[in-house]
Amino acid sequence: MNFETVHVDLADRSYDIVIGSDVLARAGELIRPVVRLPSCVILTDENVAPLHLETLTASLDRAGIKHHAIILPAGEKTKSFDHLSRVMDEILGHGIERKSFLIALGGGVIGDLTGFAAAIALRGIDFVQIPTTLLAQVDSSVGGKTGINVAAGKNLVGAFHQPKLVLADMSVLETLPRRELAAGYAEVVKYGAIDSPDFFSWLESHGADLLDGDVAARAHAVGYSCRAKAAIVARDEREGGVRALLNLGHTFGHALESAVGYGGRLLHGEAVSIGMVMAFDLSVYLGLCPTDDAARLRRHLAALGMPTDPTDIPGMSWNPVDLIDRMATDKKVADGKLVFILAKGIGKSFITNEVTRDQLIHTVTEAVTA
Repeated sequence: MNFETVHVDLADRSYDIVIGSDVLARAGELIRPVVRLPSCVILTDENVAPLHLETLTASLDRAGIKHHAIILPAGEKTKSFDHLSRVMDEILGHGIERKSFLIALGGGVIGDLTGFAAAIALRGIDFVQIPTTLLAQVDSSVGGKTGINVAAGKNLVGAFHQPKLVLADMSVLETLPRRELAAGYAEVVKYGAIDSPDFFSWLESHGADLLDGDVAARAHAVGYSCRAKAAIVARDEREGGVRALLNLGHTFGHALESAVGYGGRLLHGEAVSIGMVMAFDLSVYLGLCPTDDAARLRRHLAALGMPTDPTDIPGMSWNPVDLIDRMATDKKVADGKLVFILAKGIGKSFITNEVTRDQLIHTVTEAVTA
């Protein structure tokens, strides 16, 4: 497969996303021209390292790039101050320079943590994203959002820090469990639901093939998603306006993640899947969205094995008021009002802060008793 390159246009912070098969084996030659010093620290986790670290380090060796690896525990709990402190101690103890760089080899957790470490180490060093999950390839590795979770909520401590390069290898997706693939697929569906009804229709026809291993379908979906996100990020790097559309489903989803905890019972993409359905259901309740469009979104996600209601998460007892209170600590609060991404239909999403608490209680109560 030929590589596709998607350019993220941010003036002196611009970079490319390289998409294709066997990109990882050529990582060294792709990275070398964009970094200032051939010396790096790789951050990865205990699940990814046995599968892909050797391929990466061999490619770095061929390109003459010195490297040191830090292998962290897998899972959302790694996005914490404790693990950030460990990473900072180790990379600084390893003797990095301002021209050194970090590599994130892993999913969204490793990417977010690595990016934040790069943002604050020596007041900012370069880093490269090599996302190994579908979710990270289409969302978290692109756009420069970095951070960690704290008790008050998800991603509340972080920085905007753009990578120098993103390498999205379709081959690494072959090692993902289907549940992880499906969770990433929710973020792909998001791009269709935001502003591309044609892409959503394509997903209805090809989504099952993508999850079943069709490499061409995966590359098309990743390429489309990255182009869509790159276009939005180029217009609004620091989420002062249109970039908020990328949060479709996330206000509800982050509250669900916070309530469930970060132990793996609810994956981020699964939370986004439920959150998108809730956003569309709220839009229907407000008379903004046709019932058929909300049903279509729910039907497509469910058909591919995604959860669509909080009640799909086993072992949870839900309190609507508690979930709404958790939303109030989200980053998407402006002037004391929660900002929601709602929809007038598939591909017709918009930003609003005009949702009342009573309207929110109705929708959340309906969802948790479905």
